[in-house]
Amino acid sequence: MASKRDYYEVLEISKNASADEIKKAYRKLAVKYHPDKNPGDDEAEAKFKEAAEAYETLSNPEKKVRYDQYGHSAEGMGGFGGFSGGGMSMEDIFSHFGDIFGGGFSSGANFGGGSRTRTTVGSNLRVRIKVTLKEMYEGGLRTIKVKRQKLVEGLTTKTCPNCKGSGVEVRVVNTMFGQMQSQTTCSQCEGTGKIADNIPAGADKFGLKKVDEEITINIPAGAREGIQLSMRGKGNDAPFGGVPGDLLVVIEEEKHPDFEREGDNIHRALYISFAEAVLGTSKEVEAVVGKVKIKVDAGTQSGKILRLAGKGIPRLEGSGRGDMYVHINVWTPQELTPEQRQFFEGQLEGGQMTPQPTGKEKSFFDKVKDFFN
Repeated sequence: MASKRDYYEVLEISKNASADEIKKAYRKLAVKYHPDKNPGDDEAEAKFKEAAEAYETLSNPEKKVRYDQYGHSAEGMGGFGGFSGGGMSMEDIFSHFGDIFGGGFSSGANFGGGSRTRTTVGSNLRVRIKVTLKEMYEGGLRTIKVKRQKLVEGLTTKTCPNCKGSGVEVRVVNTMFGQMQSQTTCSQCEGTGKIADNIPAGADKFGLKKVDEEITINIPAGAREGIQLSMRGKGNDAPFGGVPGDLLVVIEEEKHPDFEREGDNIHRALYISFAEAVLGTSKEVEAVVGKVKIKVDAGTQSGKILRLAGKGIPRLEGSGRGDMYVHINVWTPQELTPEQRQFFEGQLEGGQMTPQPTGKEKSFFDKVKDFFN
């Protein structure tokens, strides 16, 4: 599959373009490739959609920042939300950006010529799910249950008699300056252009009924707290069967009993005995998935940090993984047998275990400074 073109290249602008320049560039291309001017031209329609997708991201300050930072890699994981990466339809474009075209073009769902129909869009749904550290490490599918507005079967409709299907009411008011005309959303059909002719039991006046539905989502490896996954068309159905909204899934990280996450790095503690710290040892410790072997050198001090490169979380916006940091803690026993107590008392009397720093040991603050630098 061909890779996407850079959005700035699509709109023929620089990365320093202002919001007004972005809008002007999009309008120029939208007018050039508009389906009314290029009937039956598939290439023009593709460029029309491509320009709309670029504008949808670059005209939104938050999405533009993410695009400038990560490019197209942020798509599919909630990085842009909305339409980006999902394949915009003509209904989407005219529903959301119709004001860009001014009064020169009509809008609607029929792009092959002839009369045009009004398209309604369902509302988006937003849910939060808790994800384990292992799921974020491995990625994979998760099935969730959501309540969404679903169009019922057996619904029949007819054109709204109040607005004649336009979705708006036109009012003419006499003023001292003459007659003035205004448009408001139709009070009878609420802008849909239709009313129900037959409503099945349990549905509202728009033919919608709230139902429980199971939806499978793909959690990407490297997912983290706060990212938003967009499931196109899995939100609420539109009144009378227009374009469904999207399901927005916000990720919350479930706290792990042994690990702390810091970006793509993970931290865990390892307790060793005093004898192991003195003599050195080898240990097998739990990682997020599986186990890893580490070597503890003889004379290891409590507070030492061992770095295991590439044993952290996969990078969401790139290749490779973060690191795993094992924090060594020397465990001091609180209860001793008579023999153990006699042994340690003998060491104290002989002065054999009196601290004798060499000056090369790092303080706690030195370790913190090294870690964050």
